[in-house]
Amino acid sequence: MPNLVVIQTTAVPDYVRGSLSRWLTEPAPGFYVGSISAKVRDSLWELVSEAVGEGAAVCVHPTDTEQRYVVRTAGQRRRRVTDFEGLQLIAFREERERGEEGGGEDGSENSENVRVDF
Repeated sequence: MPNLVVIQTTAVPDYVRGSLSRWLTEPAPGFYVGSISAKVRDSLWELVSEAVGEGAAVCVHPTDTEQRYVVRTAGQRRRRVTDFEGLQLIAFREERERGEEGGGEDGSENSENVRVDF
């Protein structure tokens, strides 16, 4: 049974955009929407997530949870999906101050700072 799927992409290769536009409508650049089967959705998402490279992508589709939808992400974004007692919430990575190289004394990264807005 087809379900509504929304995929948003940023800086993905042209062949990924072509694959998405075969199955979904692109009402705005990088924004795809349509009704497709779960099998097609999962195949498209696998293609997108493997090819995202330095870009980023988000997929939202219905599922059988309390929220009635799931959010999948690929690539590096300031926002990330966090599970909070079964609910998907958005956590923001804190931006580092300009000029700051590594976090630790040895130049390694500190554990990431995350803020969750309720």
